[in-house]
Amino acid sequence: MRRLATGRVVILGAGIGGLSAALALAPRPVLVVSPQVLGEGASSAWAQGGIAAAMGPSDSAADHARDTVGAGAGLVDAAVAAAVAGEAPQRIRDLTLLGAPFDRDPAGGYVLSREAAHSRPRVVRIGGDRAGAGIMRALIAAIRATPSVQVLEGVAACGLHLRHGRVAGAELMRIGADGAAASRPVCVTAPAILLAGGGAGGLFAVTTNPPGIAGQAVGLAARAGALIADAEFVQFHPTALDLGRDPAPLATEALRGAGAVLRDASGAPIMAGLHPDADLAPRDVVARAVFAAARAGRRPVLDATQAPGAAILQEFPEVSRACLAAGIDPARQPMPVAAAAHYHIGGVQSDARGRSSLPGLWVCGEAACTGLHGANRLASNGLLEALVFARRAAADMATCLPSAAPSPEVVLPPLRPLPPPDAALVLRLRQAMTAGAGVIRDAAGLSRCLAEIAEIEAAARACPVLVNMTATATLIAAAALLRRESRGAHFRSDFPRPAGGAGCRSRLTLQAALEIRAAARHSSAMVAVTQR
Repeated sequence: MRRLATGRVVILGAGIGGLSAALALAPRPVLVVSPQVLGEGASSAWAQGGIAAAMGPSDSAADHARDTVGAGAGLVDAAVAAAVAGEAPQRIRDLTLLGAPFDRDPAGGYVLSREAAHSRPRVVRIGGDRAGAGIMRALIAAIRATPSVQVLEGVAACGLHLRHGRVAGAELMRIGADGAAASRPVCVTAPAILLAGGGAGGLFAVTTNPPGIAGQAVGLAARAGALIADAEFVQFHPTALDLGRDPAPLATEALRGAGAVLRDASGAPIMAGLHPDADLAPRDVVARAVFAAARAGRRPVLDATQAPGAAILQEFPEVSRACLAAGIDPARQPMPVAAAAHYHIGGVQSDARGRSSLPGLWVCGEAACTGLHGANRLASNGLLEALVFARRAAADMATCLPSAAPSPEVVLPPLRPLPPPDAALVLRLRQAMTAGAGVIRDAAGLSRCLAEIAEIEAAARACPVLVNMTATATLIAAAALLRRESRGAHFRSDFPRPAGGAGCRSRLTLQAALEIRAAARHSSAMVAVTQR
């Protein structure tokens, strides 16, 4: 494999976490690797709700942390929650200074909305439901104006390079169109690597994530030996718009905060009697209710015709645009919704400084698992976590590395593009994950899912993108099989209650997950034989 050496810190991923870290590292030279043009492929740009922060006069960081712990079903690291909630207002002020156009009231205060499991309004928004796009525009403008930051667009990491047990570089390839021939990747060695590559929603048949966000980041770290924490916890958003689109457009939780109600086809409120907070119950509770209604043929909808009513067209323009394009007037007609894979709570285990278990590899954003979210992420804490840990990782790298010195830009040799994974295999993987590791799980379904993942991986012909995807899928399903209880976003119909107490977090290596997969595959094969 051809190698290039750089003195730049290499950041894999160009969402809010990756770009924030690059700015925080300035004037240290940085190389940001982005699979798409900046702003086009990151989940951050699709985020609607906003960023949770105690900005209101009656709110406090302690209350924000308390809500975070409460939503996390016993697995939140309380110290992490307190620290992140404490930093949240300053991160909002930082973004404001960068030019993020947060919604403001006539007095200049931040407009705050309430989302599920928050005790009060504390979500800072942009344009109603355009927070992610607005923040990304401000960050991209700052990145373009920062001489120390080089951006490689249309390039993705397909693996990590280890030397003497330390992550010493990343294997890079270009992203190409269907049918493009692949060449061997180029290994760029660097003093430090920050993994900020996104989540795993695309591993499921219905998702709100951008195309290409399908577990690749966690998978490449896992294949290098990184410890993966809480992989079983996948948060399903209860109100993806069921319009036949892939990915599914999101109907932000702020709509329910503004009075929209989940109903079934008969008009009956879906959440009536299921939780004291009704439509603003924790996401896992609402997602299961929506999923159950759909499975029973009750056709769940989100009814905004009474509240916010006609105001939805101005206050929630992205939701309105998606509905109108499908021939639905959300001010007059209920919106069909479905539970969709939205956020991977688990990921590469990270400490308070953003360090992974592998020396030389830091991690932030959705690819990381910091302990903030526990078993069920509190709404709008995702972007906040990315911002906080991006800065922490940048600060820690700065202390671990020699003094910054000028470094020439990285010039990759001509590369043939990386072909996409076989579409039929990807569809098969997404269907297997939805059937076996979706909203409601059980041992038999998870075992079948693991067996199917093994067959898909064997057919992948060493396609690095698909092998990274199957690695993450294996970790999710194996960890879910091991957790013989229901807790937060993880629900087992064969173990429908928590095991008791606060619970414990899970930690797996890929090797351990592969051993679980092999056993499950053998078990599924035996069952198939006995049923013949």
